Amino acid sequence: MILAVLVLSLKPSFHGELTIPNTPAEKAANLIKEEFAGTSEQSTVNIVFKAPDNRTLESEDVQSKITEVLNEISKDSKVASVQSPIELNNLNEDKTIGYAQVTFALEADKVPEKSKEYILDSIEITRDAGIQTEIMGGDITFSSIQFEGIYEVIGVVVAFIVLAITFGSFIAAGLPILIAVLGLGISLLGIMIGAYFIDLNSISIILAAMLGLAVGIDYSLFIITRFRQELAKGHAINNSISIAIGTSGSAVVFAGLTVIIGLLGLSVAQIPFLTLMGVSAAISILAAVLISIITLPAILGMIGHRLSPAKESRFWQKINGQNRTDEEKANRWGRLVTKHPIIISLVSIAFLAILTIPFFHMNLGLPSDGTAKSTEMTERRAYDLLTEGYGEGFNAQLVVAAKVSKVTEETPQVIGEIVKEISDLKDIKSVSPLIPGPSGEIFMIQITPESGPDDIETKDLVNLIRDKSKETEKEHDIALMVTGSTAMNIDISQQLNDALPLFASLIIGLAYILLVMVFRSLLVPLKAVVGFLLSLGATLGFMVFVVQDGHFINFFGFPSESPILAFLPVITIGILFGLAMDYEIFLVSKMRESYMHTGDSRKAILYGMRDSGRVVTAAALIMMAVFFGFMMNPDAMIKSIGMALPLEYSSMRLLSE
Repeated sequence: MILAVLVLSLKPSFHGELTIPNTPAEKAANLIKEEFAGTSEQSTVNIVFKAPDNRTLESEDVQSKITEVLNEISKDSKVASVQSPIELNNLNEDKTIGYAQVTFALEADKVPEKSKEYILDSIEITRDAGIQTEIMGGDITFSSIQFEGIYEVIGVVVAFIVLAITFGSFIAAGLPILIAVLGLGISLLGIMIGAYFIDLNSISIILAAMLGLAVGIDYSLFIITRFRQELAKGHAINNSISIAIGTSGSAVVFAGLTVIIGLLGLSVAQIPFLTLMGVSAAISILAAVLISIITLPAILGMIGHRLSPAKESRFWQKINGQNRTDEEKANRWGRLVTKHPIIISLVSIAFLAILTIPFFHMNLGLPSDGTAKSTEMTERRAYDLLTEGYGEGFNAQLVVAAKVSKVTEETPQVIGEIVKEISDLKDIKSVSPLIPGPSGEIFMIQITPESGPDDIETKDLVNLIRDKSKETEKEHDIALMVTGSTAMNIDISQQLNDALPLFASLIIGLAYILLVMVFRSLLVPLKAVVGFLLSLGATLGFMVFVVQDGHFINFFGFPSESPILAFLPVITIGILFGLAMDYEIFLVSKMRESYMHTGDSRKAILYGMRDSGRVVTAAALIMMAVFFGFMMNPDAMIKSIGMALPLEYSSMRLLSE
């Protein structure tokens, strides 16, 4: 407890950047930093203004308020310079929108929170005067990704209701949540300590919280269910605990390890932020497993018979089937599945196959401020103002650096001709004047596309310029390098896309081998792998249908249409790997146990579904409730992950039975 208070009091920080070292765009950015060294230790913030109705930014009273704000901001000792929209001559055509530029004498990650807060407080001067004022921080984040709190609590409340219905007891319903919260607290504490030594993305801790909470509830649910079943059979408390840990506890350990393996497997992509996300989530899963098999048995021993199922409970009458034959104990769904296995299988497969169809035109990308953030955030409102004033391409500006291998007298002329050829490329709105570097070997231009940062046309333009570089290198020994935040996002998305086939193949192969080892069968693992692929396709297909194609985006709360989050498929595969194992293990292990007692495969399926099917359904509902809580987060990245994971669980639940 003392350690937790100490860690939280030091306020560990998490950044919002998603970066990959050594991408073409980053190499170009480093080259420009070295050449134009004067700006390497600086960072800028744009303050966007929109004049009130029937006024312009050139109106005397409007200018007076803007000047007052900028003078106030310039009092911060960390600010190197402040330039007004008039000084920058950047007003739009009707003079209603413009932006000031605040330059800090620090790199973006070193700008203190006090300076950010000072800017936010200062712009209230113009806001109070009716001038819309928003901030676009570039690399400086003003609206960080965070828990919304209330929505996550709602998810936990729904989980409690599901548990109460499942167990018919408030004590039994509260215990899995208590265990999950304990495990989550320990894991998050460890992750926060790690944040002091390693740069962690804010997504990492949110993903860890999502999985740790949901998995912690589910794993303890399986153990408590088996414990109550054994108590109902008349076993002593200690014997019931031993059987529960020996059966369901063993399944929890194996299931948890498979999820951890899947998450750690994210390192195969060799993308640092993805590796750290996987490690953070794996820590939360490990904590959930350890708490479930170490702390939970001790609590079960203390509570004892207070967890015994009530005799009149309809749930336990169905589980234990008192005064009924073994055949009558099996649930209706189990009897239906065993009676019509081919029809049920084909209908399930067809349904998931239909959901998979949109997957084949999936477009990966990293969301911009215009798609990732809600209108509640100042960056999003600034983005919209800049789009309104200058067009979509203003937020997708590209920087092209021309690197000359051998400088001659003809170099400036050749560079000028290359710039003219670039200007004639499709989807270019404007090209800035050529800026030569001090060395004479580096030249720089800024390009404003017609299309936005998330549009395929912008990606095509980046590729066109890079393709042209092959031509200029061959003819003139001049390399063209493209950078800027849009180009960096394109490169990150491409590297994630390139890593997907290898990662998917590795995970699928590993899943098959592990299941062969557990079940000593070739067909059961094959069925799990097919289910894995169908669930993956259905999940990503539905995400494309909603997020990318724009169907029901308002219903699900997405700000606008956008590409699929670039790392979502990899994250989905890593997590789904564990889920495929979980449900197969919990259901098939119970079927195998029944088969060892009866020797009848049909009865084994019926009894396995009877004893585990309802609990697996409850587990899936709990997972979905917790993740839906995170889906309510206004940030599009968190919302995407929160939406994808319930889809995984529902599709796996469909295939598992």
